[in-house]
Amino acid sequence: MSSFSKWLGAGLGFTLGGPIGAIIGFGIGSFVDEFNVEDLKTERKTYQRRVNNDSSYANTQSGDFEISLLVLASIVIKADGKIDKRELDFVRSQFLGMYGKQRANNAFRLFKEIVKKQVSARQVCIQIRQHTTHASRLQLIHFLFGIAKADEFVNEQEVEEIKKIAGYLYINQYDFESIKAMFYDASGNVYKILEIEKTASNDEVKKAYRRMVKKYHPDKLRDLGDEHLKGAKEKFQSIQDAYEKIKNERGI
Repeated sequence: MSSFSKWLGAGLGFTLGGPIGAIIGFGIGSFVDEFNVEDLKTERKTYQRRVNNDSSYANTQSGDFEISLLVLASIVIKADGKIDKRELDFVRSQFLGMYGKQRANNAFRLFKEIVKKQVSARQVCIQIRQHTTHASRLQLIHFLFGIAKADEFVNEQEVEEIKKIAGYLYINQYDFESIKAMFYDASGNVYKILEIEKTASNDEVKKAYRRMVKKYHPDKLRDLGDEHLKGAKEKFQSIQDAYEKIKNERGI
C-alpha cells in the first residue's frame, strides 16, 4: 500500500464525500496511477474498527480537519489574485509542525493540486459546518488568518474571503473580529479580542475574559488530536495576553 493511500484512508470520514470529496478526487488525478481505491477502502475499514473498539478515538477525525484546512487554505491563498511563496511556505511549515514530515508531505502534495482548482467556498463550508463543532470552525478561521499574515500583510481581499468563509461556517461577527484582532497590533484590539468595548467596566472585562477562556480553551479541540492543540494554544494565549494588557492599563 502506498504511503499516500494509507494517509488518505486512515483518518478521513465526511470529507471523502460531497463537494470536498470531489475536490480530493481532482487533486489525486495528477498521480492517480499511484492511488489504489481498494487500498483506501481497506485502510478506512481498519481505521474504523480501531475507532469502534477504542473510545479514546474522536468522533470528528483528525484527517477531516486536515483536509478542511487544505481546501479552505487553497481559497484564501488565491484571494488576492496570486499565490505567494511565503504563504505556501507557511502552509507547509504549519503542516510539518502539526503532522511530521511524511504526513505533511502527503498533505502538501495534495494541496498543490487542490490550489489549481476553483473551489466553491459556500459548498465546501456547508459540508464542513454540518460535521464539525463550533470550536473547530473557530480554529479553521484562526489558521486562515495565519496564512494571510504569512506574507506580513493581510490585504482586504484576503480579509473579505475569510469573512465570507466565516459566515458560511456560522461564525458570528464578534468571533470573526476577535480572531482577526489577534493578527493585528492596533489600538483597541485587546478589547476586540475579548469581544467588548473599550468603555466596558472592570467587572465586564473580567466576565468577558472568563467567557472567552471557556470558548477558546484548548481542551475543546482535544478530540481532534494533539497535533491540533498547538494552534489552539496560540489562540488561547492571545486571549490571556489581551486580558493582561487591559489589567495593566487599568491597574486591575
